[in-house]
Amino acid sequence: MKIFNWSDLNSEEQAFVLSRPALDQSASVSEKVAQIISQVRQNGDEAVKALTETFDGVTLDHLAVSPAEFEDAESSISARSREAILTAIENVSKFHEVQKPSSISIETMPGVTCRREARPIERVGLYVPGGTAPLPSTVVMLGVPATIAGCPLKVLCTPPRKDGSIDPHILVAAKLTGIDQVYKAGGAQAIAAMAFGTGSIPSVSKIFGPGNTWVTEAKLQVAKDPAGAMYDMPAGPSEVMVIADENASPDFIASDLLSQAEHGVDSQSILVTNSKHIAEQVVEAVMTQLSQLSRKDIAAIALEKSRIITTDNLSEALAISNRYGPEHLIIQVTDPESWTSKIHNAGSVFLGPWSPESVGDYASGTNHVLPTYGYAKAVSGLSLDSFLKQVTFQNLSAEGLCSLGPTVEHLAELEGLDAHKNAVSIRLQQLKGKGLSS
Repeated sequence: MKIFNWSDLNSEEQAFVLSRPALDQSASVSEKVAQIISQVRQNGDEAVKALTETFDGVTLDHLAVSPAEFEDAESSISARSREAILTAIENVSKFHEVQKPSSISIETMPGVTCRREARPIERVGLYVPGGTAPLPSTVVMLGVPATIAGCPLKVLCTPPRKDGSIDPHILVAAKLTGIDQVYKAGGAQAIAAMAFGTGSIPSVSKIFGPGNTWVTEAKLQVAKDPAGAMYDMPAGPSEVMVIADENASPDFIASDLLSQAEHGVDSQSILVTNSKHIAEQVVEAVMTQLSQLSRKDIAAIALEKSRIITTDNLSEALAISNRYGPEHLIIQVTDPESWTSKIHNAGSVFLGPWSPESVGDYASGTNHVLPTYGYAKAVSGLSLDSFLKQVTFQNLSAEGLCSLGPTVEHLAELEGLDAHKNAVSIRLQQLKGKGLSS
């Protein structure tokens, strides 16, 4: 990892140091995803099966996971794995339970009452990526808030393994979080299937979960179609920024940087510190720990896009962080809580030496589905709110309309919307006939 001194850089160099790995936004990906979506809409289950064979090399007789497969999964995982999944579910449940919103109601003027009430999204699709390892943690992060929110229909899609099965840890996590509809489908075809429905897979109103460029592109495309589905948030490669002072542990910092780098070759890890000595020690610690990782080849490539930045002080470090807007922000400084008011842009923040990012990824209770690629400047991570809609109500008495009506008439006339004005005027005329309006 290369070390940059922030004050030595001009504006262009600073922008380069904080630049992220480029996303594949080529027209070819967009066109291919559009073709996949079209195939799924036209041919349903058969298209999903054919695309699964093409992209995953798996021939499927059916897409739905059977009750027998759920039962087999229960008996095939270890007691320790089940216990770990349950602990994660318990903590994530506790944190999301307290997020339940209260209804609000107010009389904005005499006779005019407005209120807001939460309603669960009725049909949600949950996507859990495949890859080199199972991701039961993602099942927990999606399934728990969907269940607590009260979403009646929860559909989960995940790519099958080479033998056509789903990893048992994913199935157990799904069952334990209240998901009993799991389908063997991955990639853009899974997103299309959940958005538009197939013979087996129900259509949903909103799709959640991480994924690669193809999955992200599919989410964007189905959201543009009135018959499609909304999605949770924009996504990009995973990332972490660590802010550290001279008292931080170089070994701890290195482990946090590497835990992000091992996610994928396009992940990015950045250290910002006011101590050049810490920066140099972290470089050594990273190289030592890297050599011991099973995914060291992946992490090494990710580190090529990673940086260490030295600053004059911690305030400057926080300013850099807010400019970058990291998915994960780790604060390893003396009295980290004293700096939280200065943190404006971050998906999730980990405070102090005993709060590695890994705990949030798995089981602290916060959600690990977070905005990446700088979207933390405007978008929040997944929460209970993501699975709810806030519906507003207004109820006017006759007296209320008499008081408010003339204002609405004037504003409608100002905007040239005669029908809007008339919808009020026709009521006021009737009330006037009853002697209730002047």
